[in-house]
Amino acid sequence: MEGHKPVLSEETIELLAPHDGGYYLDCTFGGGGHTRLILDTAETRVLALDQDPDAAQRAREFKVQYGERFHFQRRNFADIDQIEEGPFDGILFDFGVSSFQLDQADRGFSFRGDAPLDMRMNPESGEPSAEEWLAKASRPELIEAIKDYGEEKNWRRIVDAVIEARAKTPLHTTKALSELILSCIPAKQCYASKIHPATKAFQGIRIAVNNEIENIEKGLPIAFERLKPNGRLCVISFHSLEDRIAKNLFRLWAGRPAPGDNRPQDMRSRRANLLTRRPTQASDGEIAANSRSRSAKLRALSKAE
Repeated sequence: MEGHKPVLSEETIELLAPHDGGYYLDCTFGGGGHTRLILDTAETRVLALDQDPDAAQRAREFKVQYGERFHFQRRNFADIDQIEEGPFDGILFDFGVSSFQLDQADRGFSFRGDAPLDMRMNPESGEPSAEEWLAKASRPELIEAIKDYGEEKNWRRIVDAVIEARAKTPLHTTKALSELILSCIPAKQCYASKIHPATKAFQGIRIAVNNEIENIEKGLPIAFERLKPNGRLCVISFHSLEDRIAKNLFRLWAGRPAPGDNRPQDMRSRRANLLTRRPTQASDGEIAANSRSRSAKLRALSKAE
């Protein structure tokens, strides 16, 4: 576990405010960093979810250490409506890919090295791998992944290159995809960038392969309903689209104007109180110690009584 650093850990625990006897739901167990903090801060119980089979292996170690205070279900957080447990005093989401998934080369999430082009958070799901998705995705689907999800400026070149390349030979490996993306990005931009030039396109493809945006849109509202009165919901996002979904739902539940809600103010109901008016972000010190925290944004609310 020592290689895993949960982002915004102090800020998350302060906002989630675990207390003795409290029951908490960690929807994105990953390496268990946040779960451990919740269990160690007070005499709490935690139910953790994760669709990744490797996370289930790590959860066994927690079960040995924490016993009946900890339970794990291998489940996508989009399916929270299928769990019987709850309601909860606090619920936490930490979106995106975990450090373990990035560091495990054969999972295909990273462009550093050469591995099968998989990228599935649950490789046993039966859903298409990144290789299979890239082979069949339509131009609009590729544009959505690389332009919208990846927020990549050179999306046109990359989309055209993928379509041209796959007509000749499938993109089997992370190295092949990374080299193809690099060939589409101007040299000046490569030298000036603080991140690897393939980062954004890889991110966009990963989000598309795992249906991450759709899962967030489904999972967050169900989670809110599973909170006890005064229960707290904390969301850590790493992408503008993830943060926007959380921001708009939080505003809606807090009775504030939100996109798609044109009702006058006196017709809105306040079902929650915002604990963060603006997203909390990592300090310079945390960013220096854990570069993954650079883009992290934390939002929190408490459910009204």
